[in-house]
Amino acid sequence: MSRHRATLLPILVLGGSFILGGFFLQEGVRREENVYVQVRVFQEVVDRISNQYVEELGEGAIYENAIEGLIDRLDDANSSFIPAAEYENFSIEATEGEYGGVGLEVIERNGWVTVVSPIPGTPGDRAGIRAGDRFVAIAGEDAEGMSVDRAVEILRGRAGTGVDVMIGRPGVEEPIPFTLRREEIKLTSVPFSVTLEGDVGYLPLRIFREAATDEVSRAIENLRSAGARSLILDLRGNPGGLLTDGVDITELFLDEGDAIVETRGRAGGQSESFISRTPDAFPDLAMVVLVDEGSASASEIVAGALQDHDRALIVGAPTYGKGSVQTLYRLTGGNVLRLTTALWYTPVGRSVEKDHELTTGTPRGVRTLEGGVAVAELVDDRPTFTSLGGREILGGGGISPDRWVVPDTLTTVEARAVTELYRRAGQFTTTLFNHVVDWLAERPGIELDFVLDDATVEGFREALVRDGVTAPASRHLGVSETELLDTVDRYIRFHLEHEIALQAFGEEGVFLRQLDRDRQLQAALAAVRGAASPTAFFDRPE
Repeated sequence: MSRHRATLLPILVLGGSFILGGFFLQEGVRREENVYVQVRVFQEVVDRISNQYVEELGEGAIYENAIEGLIDRLDDANSSFIPAAEYENFSIEATEGEYGGVGLEVIERNGWVTVVSPIPGTPGDRAGIRAGDRFVAIAGEDAEGMSVDRAVEILRGRAGTGVDVMIGRPGVEEPIPFTLRREEIKLTSVPFSVTLEGDVGYLPLRIFREAATDEVSRAIENLRSAGARSLILDLRGNPGGLLTDGVDITELFLDEGDAIVETRGRAGGQSESFISRTPDAFPDLAMVVLVDEGSASASEIVAGALQDHDRALIVGAPTYGKGSVQTLYRLTGGNVLRLTTALWYTPVGRSVEKDHELTTGTPRGVRTLEGGVAVAELVDDRPTFTSLGGREILGGGGISPDRWVVPDTLTTVEARAVTELYRRAGQFTTTLFNHVVDWLAERPGIELDFVLDDATVEGFREALVRDGVTAPASRHLGVSETELLDTVDRYIRFHLEHEIALQAFGEEGVFLRQLDRDRQLQAALAAVRGAASPTAFFDRPE
């Protein structure tokens, strides 16, 4: 190569660099100018609306509406703008321990504040509010399009005060009125624990909070001391809690170094892997975990990790699918932005978050004896994954159980009649509560094995007629009130027995009284019965 040519090449390269650099610099300037123009246009729109719109609007309200509109366009139920005036009322219930309210875990879905799960034993639970119910009105305020934060603000209040709500329920045409009386909600993660069949420990974990891990650990130690050689961990109806709560509980059952959950986000610091920092605290216990559509958030972290590691058999119904991380950002003026910044993934890469807008299959809902709606059949194209032990498990959001068990259900005729009763569900639960209070007052020495005789049932039927609960339903169905009550006899007996046991013996009494009729629990017992090791479920042929 000649000296002249050797000199020319660097000059050409350098010249090319200047040209490219100038191009990118120009593009950057164009982008900045474009953003600047957009900001100017936005400000001009605000000014025009503020000064010229037919109705007077404060400039602050315009900006707040614009912010909320931007967040709405994210199409994310868990992201929201919390004005400074409302932030005082905003808190994560699972971490507080106690508050004045009705005990409902709610989320925004399709423009409605929707119940994820009632907290067991709280006013919302006792009144008969169910997972999937949505608020049509709260304290007389139209709830369509209402933010979750606004709903929580109205529902909370001084203990002893009441709040009227209208509830929309799947399968029920007209909204159902309820009057909920606020209480000081004291959240206990583990309300009780008991041994079944001599060597099976049963432990219901109702909610995740700071002390949950210690409560679970102590309960298991007590069960082991009582002879338990296996464990049924009941997460049904558990609305979850913080990410760290789920991680801490899961650590009790995995070996040191085992993956628990991974968060994946776009921004720096939002992607993180959580692994067990301690050895399995109970390596000799075979485990079954019970889940249902009310199991959400941290409950799904626990169930998903134990399923992925083949540490526990998952029994029940598919979980809710709440698997996202929300970060709170303090803004100017004391306002707060709650923003979804990451999604949760199980150890084998399954996303916990379920897209409730998408229907990948054809679910068939059936009315349960308890009063809820269960999916009896679901055929779809959910992706399959392989557990760390080599089993096929399902993805697609939420946690799909290894053994799908539908609760006791109503017949078509029973379900139609019960649906009509739901038109006065608020009055039904009030009549039930009041009747049982009076019934128990006359029987101070009642035992858990009480007999629900025909006279007791007839007394309740008369109360339902007297309080006007049955008349609208019987007229709508074109039958007499006696015929209606005969049709829903099984439903009435179940709920009457449940309320008597609850008022007289608490949540543990309800569990023991209805143990034999709990299909999901019976399936868990059948699975764990005689299991000699934590992997016994997966070693035995089906």
